[in-house]
Amino acid sequence: MSKITEYFKETKTELKHVIWPKRSQTLYYTLFVIVLSIVISYYLGVFDFIFSKGLEKVITL
Repeated sequence: MSKITEYFKETKTELKHVIWPKRSQTLYYTLFVIVLSIVISYYLGVFDFIFSKGLEKVITL
């Protein structure tokens, strides 16, 4: 039981050393990840569409 208590004390001490991002930074990075995910999904979707149409034409020959 003492090891668990020691673990939580050390964790609390380490969390005091963490530099937490500001709210504006968090929002900026969140929006960046969302926008980047949308752009990449469209990019992959376009190539998926092109390759599926090409494969469809090859199969129907």
